[in-house]
Amino acid sequence: MSHKIKVVAVSGGLYKPSRTRVLVDEIVASLARRADFELHFIELADIAPELGSVVNPADLPLHIREHVRAIENADFLIVGSPVYRATYTGLFKHLFDLVHYEALVDVPVLLAATGGSERHALVIDHQLRPLFSFFQSLTLPIGVYASEADFSDYKVSSDALRERIELATRRALPLLQVERSVQNLAAA
Repeated sequence: MSHKIKVVAVSGGLYKPSRTRVLVDEIVASLARRADFELHFIELADIAPELGSVVNPADLPLHIREHVRAIENADFLIVGSPVYRATYTGLFKHLFDLVHYEALVDVPVLLAATGGSERHALVIDHQLRPLFSFFQSLTLPIGVYASEADFSDYKVSSDALRERIELATRRALPLLQVERSVQNLAAA
């Protein structure tokens, strides 16, 4: 008996509406066209006020503790953050500060970010990738960066961005299939 792959998507945007949320939604939708999985979505804007006031994981409200537990038990992560001052948001980092440091070993992670211009595109390699390297996660070689010019009215309007999303999710697919194979072997 196999179970569905557990995908956790994190949108690190602090406001609604959010281009980061739109980007993460598009990545999830693209992946869903290729694979069957169980999705747990975390929108940082929904938990930011409570999250920011907690330092000790034991003091987390139950609904935020469940989000952290979902991250720790994920088979695959999709994480996206807006770029502020050349890095991800402080609350995005704080959420991952509450994740056990060994929980994400070998977990595949598709990295995404949004920013005001193309000059922030290296945030994926210079900020997000090192964060998930600390966790010993398997960051996918292709991340998805989008600037304001890629959106119109909080919808993806750029064909180039759509192509990057499709490429990233196609490249992620073998990792989902490997994960499913490992799960099937463990269940046998």
